[in-house]
Amino acid sequence: MASPELAAGDGSYDFHLRSLSAASRDSAAAFDPASDPNLLQSVRRVCEMCRTAKEAKDEMVARAFPVMGKLFQRCAAAPTQAVASTGVLLLTILQFFLDFGEAVLHDADGSLKTFFRSCLSREFADPIVAECTVEFLVTNKTKILSSFPNLIPQFYPLLLKLVASNGERLESKFSQVLPLMMSAGSFLPLFLSLMDLPMLVVALEKVERSSGTLIGSSIATIQKSAAPEMLLALMDEAYTGSAIEEPSGNSGSDDSGALDLADPMFLDLLKDENDGIAAKHWISPTISSTLQAAFNSPQSDRLKQSLEMAPRFLTLYFATALRDVNDSLLCALIPVVMSRYAAMFPDKVFSFKVRKRLSDFILAAFQRSPDIIAVLKKPITDRLGEAHDNPAKTELALHLCWAIGEHGAGGIDRKDVARELFENLELLLYENLATSRLALSQEPGSDSMGASSRKSSQARLLCFVVTAIAKLATCHSELLPRARVSLGKVVARSQTLDRRVWQRACDYLGLMNEPAICLSVLGPSTAQGNGPGIVNWSEGGTKMVAHVPFYLLAEQKGPPFHDFSFTDLLPTE
Repeated sequence: MASPELAAGDGSYDFHLRSLSAASRDSAAAFDPASDPNLLQSVRRVCEMCRTAKEAKDEMVARAFPVMGKLFQRCAAAPTQAVASTGVLLLTILQFFLDFGEAVLHDADGSLKTFFRSCLSREFADPIVAECTVEFLVTNKTKILSSFPNLIPQFYPLLLKLVASNGERLESKFSQVLPLMMSAGSFLPLFLSLMDLPMLVVALEKVERSSGTLIGSSIATIQKSAAPEMLLALMDEAYTGSAIEEPSGNSGSDDSGALDLADPMFLDLLKDENDGIAAKHWISPTISSTLQAAFNSPQSDRLKQSLEMAPRFLTLYFATALRDVNDSLLCALIPVVMSRYAAMFPDKVFSFKVRKRLSDFILAAFQRSPDIIAVLKKPITDRLGEAHDNPAKTELALHLCWAIGEHGAGGIDRKDVARELFENLELLLYENLATSRLALSQEPGSDSMGASSRKSSQARLLCFVVTAIAKLATCHSELLPRARVSLGKVVARSQTLDRRVWQRACDYLGLMNEPAICLSVLGPSTAQGNGPGIVNWSEGGTKMVAHVPFYLLAEQKGPPFHDFSFTDLLPTE
């Protein structure tokens, strides 16, 4: 006797399968195959029946698979002028392929790529398709990661366009997909794309203003649409001698003219697939004018949301990188991070949040693997040499100075690297002592820094440089004589130098006269052995502490006046 699932009736398996088979053969519906609202319901019912069937399950899957395959191909090949969206229907069929592909020996890789290229590239801005796509990836992330590990890294630019178009309502689910985008081939490009998420929104909005809605036609189609006009113009010039008119017309406003889709920066921003790391044209006239226009005009809701989402995505990206990525990829990423420290969307709040995350990542990477400092000696010295260019690069130099001193230039066995980095710190110190101010260039649109702000910035930088010199010399004792000379020159300029810098140099010179205490206070935080002055604070309750120069703490030369004891500082049982 036939099972209930196969029995005849309007809700039976056979009924829904016949409906799908008829739809896959109907030539009249080829122009708009998803226009029938009952089609999606039939696909869902067939999938559900195959999933819950207790008898003849293999037979049901085997009968349904050819019909599903034909329907998938017809929907994927639907013309771009189709009215009904095929995205949800294709995702439902893809779920059938993933659930039962092993039973019929079907590899779903080709079908998944077809969906991204033929459907999602046209419908990424559709809120329903976008949400269903992200839910599909979250639901099947384990299977996709194990069976198709290169799929999401390959199409991560298209997924970023999806979240850029639909905003914060997809952020939570998209954050679950973001770690899947990271692979050896997409690791660096993904960072650049996350940094440029607000620029992607600007580019999409420019396309929308130039060519209408983003739903229904892929960016690639829009990019090719100007080719016939250009070809006709070239033919007209060749045969008649007339000049080709500028396509932008009046160039007085960036938004009034047509978008230059041939610009390399926009082509890179609007791509659908990862093609390897690409240079960002931050000095190109097109992006300069686009950034200026975006800075001067009111921000759209999508742009505001992208400015909020991008820092949070970077936090997740860096956390995943520090947890899962090897030192080789970190060494490749850190110079790129440093190069983008002063190159980002010109929004003050966004820039502050992103730079905080960039600096935290750099310091965390050095903390995890101090040897990276020695490997990246050249990029680090280059950034120290740019400390005077603008406030952002000055801030980056501060963090690098701290890392150099904190980790002893990579360890006590990195003598040559320590000497070269020490020389660069000396040069930075002497340059600032000679000029007595930081010659910071002004960023477009930013307020001019007053004399007091420049003096404060110089004092802060010099404090970090002086500290790095003292800590580096403490870790590498052969540098101590040069460090005393450098700090002595700082002390000698007490009349023209900020008192905070002068006092810090005096303190460090005093500590250097107490080698054991100096090693404990200024020694590297990593790779320390047991030696004089090395304090293991977890065992501090059993140790005796003596001969501590308290005058360094309170600027006093006599007995200290304090109301604390070491029991307040040491851990208790």
